[in-house]
Amino acid sequence: MTGLVIAGSLTVYAGYRDALAIDTEEINTDAWGERPDQIEGIHNILLLGGDEESEGKRPDVLVLVNINVDQDSVTMVNIPRDMMVDIPRCDAVDEYPGWAGGIDQVNHAAAYGGLDCLGHTVETVTDIHLDHMVTVDFSGFEDIVNTLGGVELCIPEPIDDVKAHLELDAGMQTLSGEEALGLARSRNSTEFRNDMGRIESQQRLIGAILRKVTSDGTLSSPTTVYEFLRSVTDSLSADDGLTTDRMAELAIAMREVDLDRVNMVMVPVEKSRFNEDKVDPRLPEAAELFAAVAAGEALPDEGVEEGDEENGQAEAPAVEPGDVSVRVLNGVGETGLASAVEALLANDYGFDVTGIGEPGERDPDLTTIYHSPEREAHAQVLASYLVNSQLEEVADFGDELELVMKPQDWEGLTDGRETAGADEADGGDDVLEELGATSAVEDTVDC
Repeated sequence: MTGLVIAGSLTVYAGYRDALAIDTEEINTDAWGERPDQIEGIHNILLLGGDEESEGKRPDVLVLVNINVDQDSVTMVNIPRDMMVDIPRCDAVDEYPGWAGGIDQVNHAAAYGGLDCLGHTVETVTDIHLDHMVTVDFSGFEDIVNTLGGVELCIPEPIDDVKAHLELDAGMQTLSGEEALGLARSRNSTEFRNDMGRIESQQRLIGAILRKVTSDGTLSSPTTVYEFLRSVTDSLSADDGLTTDRMAELAIAMREVDLDRVNMVMVPVEKSRFNEDKVDPRLPEAAELFAAVAAGEALPDEGVEEGDEENGQAEAPAVEPGDVSVRVLNGVGETGLASAVEALLANDYGFDVTGIGEPGERDPDLTTIYHSPEREAHAQVLASYLVNSQLEEVADFGDELELVMKPQDWEGLTDGRETAGADEADGGDDVLEELGATSAVEDTVDC
């Protein structure tokens, strides 16, 4: 992303347009159907990383980059490649076989229908409007780091990962491109040897590259600038709407962004109910993060100024179970289930259950809470009392929620954890803080 922005800057300010030779892929967003609203001042780019062997299919790295022009901030949301999601139908085109629709891990969408299918999937899952998509192959990442003369990073413990071709001593290191790529791909060097640990390493590397690029003198040499541009553009492909002029606009928009306003966070996940070796988005936390990013509210926490309450900026009231009206529909087929859930929600937790029955107009594949746009916080509170559920917004739905239970994933209610309503109303800054977001201004590990 840093390379993209710098390349865009140079096309305007230094006449480097001829150096940009970006491969493009046609994206037909008209076929995606109804899309999330595009928010003025917000630019969302899906950044993908993969190796040359996959030819762009099944990317290993997926980052949703949210650029908030009005707030001079950037939020990078890492999406685990092993996250199980409902991939929408994708038509067969060229070398891609297409997909009938259904549950699979998110990065498989690229193998079914290229950038088009993957972009549609991410937009559907997150309800965040995507403006562009960019792919960088891993060899290009290695070239970028080498062009910068390496990046400095703390290695807290010695690493010997044969599979990632990585051997490093403990302590502060200047990593070469090959070493940085090895660390970005290494699972065995992480605490739990999984994709989530690898994402933490990738976030630390992104921060190190950003610090190196923005340091004084790094790109002052014309030779270095040209080599940097070459390393970026040789390994980069994008949707056909991301022109050099568009890149320049993004570059101009990001010129004032300080590193302490560049946040990195991972989608919260839990063990998948579909595949024990995969993960699912953890609700309601994942939904809160997506909503904050979509609205441009995922911002660094700057504290509440004294007097904000008097100026009409008081916190929104917390949503309690007693504020939530819900109709419970038994789509599982187990006799008496709706009555049992009604009793638990109403008597044990204090929800206002307005009725029970069987699914009618809405009969999803998975347990779903339907809600109006104005009742999303209410739906999130209800979801926090269910082991599994997904949220779906319905226009003009009214004040009442509808819970449809389905056999594929229904596992009952939780053991009565505290409602998350107060946290949900606090805004995007608390969402980032609660999910352990880090900024690019400094490394998260000390040597």
